[in-house]
Amino acid sequence: MLRSLVGSEMCIRDSFYNYAPIKVEYAINRYSMEAKRQLDVLDRQLADGRAYLCGDQYTIADMAAYPWYGWVVLGKIYGDSKTFLEAEKYTHVVAWAERIAAREATRRGTKVNRPFGEPSDQLHERHARTDFETKTQDKLQPK
Repeated sequence: MLRSLVGSEMCIRDSFYNYAPIKVEYAINRYSMEAKRQLDVLDRQLADGRAYLCGDQYTIADMAAYPWYGWVVLGKIYGDSKTFLEAEKYTHVVAWAERIAAREATRRGTKVNRPFGEPSDQLHERHARTDFETKTQDKLQPK
């Protein structure tokens, strides 16, 4: 159930807050409060000392939730959402996101198909393990 809401709620809030030609206060507040509610649910779930969403093992649940919640609380997407949503208050979610961000597989995976950010963090197409060392945009762009 949580996964079915993850992208839609965060994206809707971002659309109203960052992209709508007319700022609709009700919509921004409504979806911001829902994003905060979900962050609070995650924070309370992680407060029992577990390292990951389903316990001590990294699972598909973490993989599915991290790009949305993790990147928001770490300030990597949606402009100033980290500040606007007061992400620092969700200390267990922040620690969870930092733990996942430190994984080597996460560092590699977040580069694939990424069209924004530093050229060294963009690997538009991945066909082999060596592509991380030879085909990021900083290596392909003319100097």
